[in-house]
Amino acid sequence: MAVLMLTLFLCLMTGSVFVVEGGDPTIFFTWNVTYDTISPLGVPQQGILINGEFSGPNINSTTNSNVVVNVFNNLDEPFLITWNGIQQRKNPWQDGTAGTNCPILPGKNYTYHIQVKDQIGSYILRVNSRLLIPVPYPDPADDYTLLVGDFFNKGHKSLKKILDSGRNLGRCDGVHLNGKVAKGDGKDEPLFTMEAGKTYKYRICNVGLKTAINVRFQNHQMKLVEMEGSHTMQNEYKSLDVHVGQCFAVLVKADQDPEDYYVVASTRFTRRQVTATGIIRYKNGKGPASSELPPPPVGWACAARPNPQGSYKYGAINITRTIKLANTAGEVDGKLRYALHGVSHDNEFKTPLKLAEYFNVAKKEFEYDTIPDNPPEKTETIQVKPIVLNITHRHFVEIIFENHKTAIQSYHLSGYSFFAVALSVASAIETGTWSPEKRKNYNLLDAVSRHTIQMFPKSWAAILLTFDNCGMWNIRSEVWDRFYLGQQLYVSVLSPNLSTKDEYNIPEDAQLCGDVIGLPKPKPYT
Repeated sequence: MAVLMLTLFLCLMTGSVFVVEGGDPTIFFTWNVTYDTISPLGVPQQGILINGEFSGPNINSTTNSNVVVNVFNNLDEPFLITWNGIQQRKNPWQDGTAGTNCPILPGKNYTYHIQVKDQIGSYILRVNSRLLIPVPYPDPADDYTLLVGDFFNKGHKSLKKILDSGRNLGRCDGVHLNGKVAKGDGKDEPLFTMEAGKTYKYRICNVGLKTAINVRFQNHQMKLVEMEGSHTMQNEYKSLDVHVGQCFAVLVKADQDPEDYYVVASTRFTRRQVTATGIIRYKNGKGPASSELPPPPVGWACAARPNPQGSYKYGAINITRTIKLANTAGEVDGKLRYALHGVSHDNEFKTPLKLAEYFNVAKKEFEYDTIPDNPPEKTETIQVKPIVLNITHRHFVEIIFENHKTAIQSYHLSGYSFFAVALSVASAIETGTWSPEKRKNYNLLDAVSRHTIQMFPKSWAAILLTFDNCGMWNIRSEVWDRFYLGQQLYVSVLSPNLSTKDEYNIPEDAQLCGDVIGLPKPKPYT
């Protein structure tokens, strides 16, 4: 199933709100997805726009809001939107991955119904705290979104051809900030405006395909206050690394002379550094931004950002299962494939995995527990097939990500947040292999709850979570060529009692495709 899956991050506020009396607010949006010419780096190419905008509209929601988005596909190819970081509690039907949803076909539309249940923070959409729930910092003068990412001067269809030919995407051509790059000729329009003496909130997201980005504000400090939906210890930083699929929120105080300043974004952990800038303008400011840019950090860094409120006592829960995931790579029929334990996930299934499971035809598409919980000692060949792990509802699971390679790795888990309890740092003695004695160094007290995790070269990371959200959920590399070429899997968490207390029934308007077309719907959960 060749589907264009778009993980969207959005930056302009639109939409209308309808409040149901006595219930949670509902926000309605209509999105028209079209092609148009864009040129963030000065090279015209075909881009995908929403409502004619690049980088797209913003959804500004509040905890427990119901978000209704009617998406019209005006492209010439199938299309899906996945909502990075939104947990879709009890509702995998809205997750928008190829394993859960049929694609929106050209000329068709589909309406997503999402509730941002019990979440706050910066994701694919903004989720603000309710007015009665205080946040651990004063209200900012304004709330800005800064989308940074790598960019390629080839359109997405050309990039797809590269991947389909069995090659990775290589190095990016540049970096953008909200789809723009300052020219530095004194004619640049500002990305943001600040007033001297006031403090502003910036939600910074990496919306690129594969490259970590370092962000810094010229002559200004950043106070980190939130990461992936968790409030953090409020330390100040001169720069922050933002990995693909990751979002932070920082406070920036306008405490410098009123003039223009640069916000700087540059690639990290790449042989050739690429830098881009945008303008931040003080109101009534005089003078251009200085050409002396703040330098990027040097070397590897692994900054712990503990949760100031502490976390529920996850460190006292008995681990019921340990899963180790080791990334591998090789060739299949002369073409590059990325894999886990020597198995490369095959995304070309006829029926989305969740639909096949729900309609009891899973055997036509996949087998459960495709890979073992421990990687084999040797991987001779790469197999290509869907990877689905069956995980028991409410089990407390430890997942170890091992990186034996020389490139940084980043993973995302949909449907959940987890506690990142250990991140090893590359060293002369580290091989990227985890062992049980490493648990003595886990943070079992105040780890940040998040949905992405990173591994430096020859390093490993450990996460803990309770699989209490029923559905079919994607664990995927956030590095797009690795994801596209097989470094991903799905976990199936079934409701033991077939109860709507655990998982909602399939929506009446759910799109059907593949082997489930024409089949009677299973008996609904009660």
